[in-house]
Amino acid sequence: MKTEALIRALALDAGRPVVSIGRLVATALLIGAAASLLLFMLLLQPRPDIAAAFYSAGFCLKVAASACLALTAGTLLGVVARPMSRGRSLGVLTLAPSLLAVGVAVELLALPGDTWHARLIGHNAPHCLALIPLLSAAPAVCLFVALRRAAPARPGLAGVIVGLVAGGIGAFLYALTCPDDSPLFVAAWYSFAIIIVTGACFIAGRRWLRW
Repeated sequence: MKTEALIRALALDAGRPVVSIGRLVATALLIGAAASLLLFMLLLQPRPDIAAAFYSAGFCLKVAASACLALTAGTLLGVVARPMSRGRSLGVLTLAPSLLAVGVAVELLALPGDTWHARLIGHNAPHCLALIPLLSAAPAVCLFVALRRAAPARPGLAGVIVGLVAGGIGAFLYALTCPDDSPLFVAAWYSFAIIIVTGACFIAGRRWLRW
Protein backbone atom coordinates (compact mmCIF):
# COMPACT_ATOMS: atom_id res chain seq x y z
CA MET A 1 0.00 0.00 0.00
CA LYS A 2 1.31 3.44 -0.90
CA THR A 3 1.89 5.97 1.86
CA GLU A 4 -0.86 8.29 0.60
CA ALA A 5 -3.40 5.44 0.51
CA LEU A 6 -2.43 4.37 4.03
CA ILE A 7 -2.88 7.91 5.32
CA ARG A 8 -6.32 8.14 3.71
CA ALA A 9 -7.36 4.80 5.21
CA LEU A 10 -6.22 5.85 8.68
CA ALA A 11 -8.06 9.14 8.33
CA LEU A 12 -11.27 7.34 7.37
CA ASP A 13 -10.94 5.00 10.35
CA ALA A 14 -10.38 7.94 12.67
CA GLY A 15 -13.62 9.51 11.51
CA ARG A 16 -15.74 6.47 12.28
CA PRO A 17 -17.57 6.26 15.61
CA VAL A 18 -15.93 3.91 18.09
CA VAL A 19 -18.14 0.99 19.11
CA SER A 20 -17.01 -1.32 21.89
CA ILE A 21 -16.46 -4.94 20.97
CA GLY A 22 -18.82 -6.09 23.69
CA ARG A 23 -21.64 -3.91 22.42
CA LEU A 24 -20.97 -4.91 18.82
CA VAL A 25 -21.09 -8.61 19.63
CA ALA A 26 -24.13 -8.29 21.88
CA THR A 27 -26.07 -6.43 19.19
CA ALA A 28 -25.16 -9.03 16.57
CA LEU A 29 -26.14 -11.84 18.92
CA LEU A 30 -29.50 -10.24 19.69
CA ILE A 31 -30.30 -9.66 16.02
CA GLY A 32 -29.24 -13.17 15.05
CA ALA A 33 -31.25 -14.82 17.83
CA ALA A 34 -34.31 -12.74 16.92
CA ALA A 35 -33.98 -13.77 13.28
CA SER A 36 -33.75 -17.44 14.27
CA LEU A 37 -36.79 -17.11 16.48
CA LEU A 38 -38.71 -15.53 13.62
CA LEU A 39 -37.67 -18.38 11.32
CA PHE A 40 -38.79 -20.88 13.95
CA MET A 41 -42.19 -19.18 14.18
CA LEU A 42 -42.59 -19.14 10.39
CA LEU A 43 -41.49 -22.70 9.64
CA LEU A 44 -42.04 -24.65 12.84
CA GLN A 45 -44.08 -24.57 16.01
CA PRO A 46 -43.68 -25.78 19.57
CA ARG A 47 -44.61 -29.42 20.10
CA PRO A 48 -48.30 -29.92 20.98
CA ASP A 49 -47.48 -31.12 24.51
CA ILE A 50 -45.04 -28.31 25.27
CA ALA A 51 -46.70 -27.42 28.58
CA ALA A 52 -46.56 -30.99 29.85
CA ALA A 53 -43.04 -31.44 28.47
CA PHE A 54 -41.67 -28.99 31.01
CA TYR A 55 -42.44 -31.62 33.65
CA SER A 56 -40.25 -34.11 31.78
CA ALA A 57 -36.65 -34.41 32.95
CA GLY A 58 -35.46 -35.33 29.45
CA PHE A 59 -37.05 -32.30 27.83
CA CYS A 60 -35.74 -29.93 30.49
CA LEU A 61 -32.27 -31.44 30.16
CA LYS A 62 -32.01 -30.90 26.40
CA VAL A 63 -33.33 -27.34 26.68
CA ALA A 64 -30.97 -26.56 29.56
CA ALA A 65 -27.94 -28.12 27.86
CA SER A 66 -28.58 -26.20 24.63
CA ALA A 67 -29.05 -22.92 26.47
CA CYS A 68 -25.96 -23.60 28.59
CA LEU A 69 -23.85 -24.14 25.47
CA ALA A 70 -25.04 -20.89 23.87
CA LEU A 71 -24.52 -18.90 27.07
CA THR A 72 -21.11 -20.29 28.03
CA ALA A 73 -19.74 -19.97 24.51
CA GLY A 74 -21.27 -16.50 24.33
CA THR A 75 -19.13 -15.36 27.27
CA LEU A 76 -16.06 -16.04 25.13
CA LEU A 77 -17.10 -13.98 22.11
CA GLY A 78 -15.61 -10.76 23.45
CA VAL A 79 -12.37 -12.58 24.25
CA VAL A 80 -11.82 -14.18 20.84
CA ALA A 81 -12.79 -10.94 19.09
CA ARG A 82 -9.72 -9.14 20.44
CA PRO A 83 -6.18 -9.28 19.07
CA MET A 84 -4.89 -10.32 22.50
CA SER A 85 -6.53 -12.86 24.80
CA ARG A 86 -7.40 -11.79 28.33
CA GLY A 87 -6.84 -15.29 29.65
CA ARG A 88 -10.38 -16.52 30.13
CA SER A 89 -10.32 -20.31 30.21
CA LEU A 90 -12.08 -22.36 27.58
CA GLY A 91 -12.98 -24.78 30.36
CA VAL A 92 -16.37 -23.09 30.65
CA LEU A 93 -17.28 -24.90 27.42
CA THR A 94 -17.28 -28.22 29.30
CA LEU A 95 -20.37 -27.28 31.34
CA ALA A 96 -22.97 -28.16 28.71
CA PRO A 97 -21.36 -31.49 27.67
CA SER A 98 -20.95 -32.42 31.33
CA LEU A 99 -24.62 -31.73 32.01
CA LEU A 100 -25.61 -33.88 29.06
CA ALA A 101 -23.18 -36.64 30.06
CA VAL A 102 -24.82 -36.84 33.48
CA GLY A 103 -28.21 -37.21 31.80
CA VAL A 104 -26.92 -40.00 29.56
CA ALA A 105 -25.39 -41.82 32.52
CA VAL A 106 -28.63 -41.63 34.49
CA GLU A 107 -30.62 -42.92 31.52
CA LEU A 108 -28.26 -45.85 30.96
CA LEU A 109 -28.46 -46.79 34.62
CA ALA A 110 -32.23 -46.40 34.86
CA LEU A 111 -33.35 -48.17 31.67
CA PRO A 112 -32.74 -51.73 30.46
CA GLY A 113 -30.13 -52.21 27.76
CA ASP A 114 -32.59 -53.47 25.16
CA THR A 115 -34.19 -50.00 25.02
CA TRP A 116 -30.99 -48.06 24.45
CA HIS A 117 -30.80 -48.48 20.68
CA ALA A 118 -34.36 -47.31 20.05
CA ARG A 119 -33.88 -44.27 22.26
CA LEU A 120 -30.60 -43.46 20.55
CA ILE A 121 -32.10 -43.61 17.05
CA GLY A 122 -35.28 -41.74 18.00
CA HIS A 123 -37.81 -40.59 15.42
CA ASN A 124 -36.48 -37.35 13.94
CA ALA A 125 -32.72 -37.61 13.47
CA PRO A 126 -32.80 -36.30 9.85
CA HIS A 127 -34.91 -33.32 10.93
CA CYS A 128 -32.47 -32.66 13.75
CA LEU A 129 -29.47 -32.65 11.42
CA ALA A 130 -31.21 -30.30 9.00
CA LEU A 131 -33.07 -27.91 11.27
CA ILE A 132 -30.43 -27.17 13.89
CA PRO A 133 -27.97 -25.86 11.26
CA LEU A 134 -30.81 -23.94 9.60
CA LEU A 135 -31.79 -22.26 12.86
CA SER A 136 -28.12 -21.57 13.58
CA ALA A 137 -27.46 -19.73 10.34
CA ALA A 138 -28.72 -16.26 11.28
CA PRO A 139 -26.77 -15.95 14.55
CA ALA A 140 -23.64 -17.24 12.85
CA VAL A 141 -23.88 -14.74 10.00
CA CYS A 142 -24.59 -11.82 12.35
CA LEU A 143 -21.67 -12.73 14.59
CA PHE A 144 -19.32 -13.05 11.64
CA VAL A 145 -20.34 -9.60 10.45
CA ALA A 146 -19.58 -8.24 13.92
CA LEU A 147 -16.24 -10.03 14.24
CA ARG A 148 -15.16 -8.76 10.84
CA ARG A 149 -15.10 -5.33 12.48
CA ALA A 150 -12.96 -6.66 15.33
CA ALA A 151 -9.49 -8.22 15.23
CA PRO A 152 -9.53 -11.86 16.35
CA ALA A 153 -6.05 -13.11 17.18
CA ARG A 154 -7.05 -16.68 16.25
CA PRO A 155 -9.63 -16.60 13.45
CA GLY A 156 -10.22 -20.34 13.53
CA LEU A 157 -10.94 -20.32 17.26
CA ALA A 158 -13.21 -17.32 16.83
CA GLY A 159 -15.12 -19.28 14.19
CA VAL A 160 -15.45 -22.24 16.55
CA ILE A 161 -16.89 -20.05 19.31
CA VAL A 162 -19.33 -18.50 16.83
CA GLY A 163 -20.36 -22.01 15.77
CA LEU A 164 -20.94 -23.14 19.34
CA VAL A 165 -23.02 -20.07 20.17
CA ALA A 166 -25.07 -20.35 16.98
CA GLY A 167 -25.39 -24.11 17.34
CA GLY A 168 -26.59 -23.73 20.91
CA ILE A 169 -29.24 -21.24 19.82
CA GLY A 170 -30.35 -23.51 16.97
CA ALA A 171 -30.47 -26.54 19.25
CA PHE A 172 -32.45 -24.63 21.89
CA LEU A 173 -35.10 -23.60 19.38
CA TYR A 174 -35.27 -27.02 17.77
CA ALA A 175 -35.64 -28.63 21.21
CA LEU A 176 -38.97 -26.83 21.58
CA THR A 177 -40.44 -28.75 18.65
CA CYS A 178 -38.49 -32.03 18.80
CA PRO A 179 -40.45 -34.98 20.30
CA ASP A 180 -37.28 -36.95 21.16
CA ASP A 181 -36.32 -36.25 24.75
CA SER A 182 -33.87 -39.09 25.37
CA PRO A 183 -30.44 -37.85 26.52
CA LEU A 184 -28.95 -40.55 24.28
CA PHE A 185 -30.67 -39.04 21.25
CA VAL A 186 -29.66 -35.51 22.23
CA ALA A 187 -26.05 -36.50 22.89
CA ALA A 188 -25.77 -38.18 19.50
CA TRP A 189 -27.80 -36.12 17.05
CA TYR A 190 -27.87 -32.65 18.60
CA SER A 191 -24.13 -32.90 19.13
CA PHE A 192 -23.57 -34.06 15.55
CA ALA A 193 -25.62 -31.15 14.21
CA ILE A 194 -23.72 -28.66 16.37
CA ILE A 195 -20.42 -30.17 15.22
CA ILE A 196 -21.51 -29.57 11.61
CA VAL A 197 -22.27 -25.92 12.41
CA THR A 198 -19.04 -25.48 14.36
CA GLY A 199 -16.92 -27.09 11.66
CA ALA A 200 -18.41 -24.84 8.99
CA CYS A 201 -17.81 -21.78 11.18
CA PHE A 202 -14.22 -22.85 11.84
CA ILE A 203 -13.54 -22.95 8.10
CA ALA A 204 -15.35 -19.65 7.58
CA GLY A 205 -13.46 -18.05 10.45
CA ARG A 206 -10.07 -19.02 9.08
CA ARG A 207 -11.03 -17.55 5.73
CA TRP A 208 -13.04 -14.43 6.62
CA LEU A 209 -11.76 -13.31 10.02
CA ARG A 210 -8.09 -13.04 9.12
CA TRP A 211 -6.52 -9.59 9.33
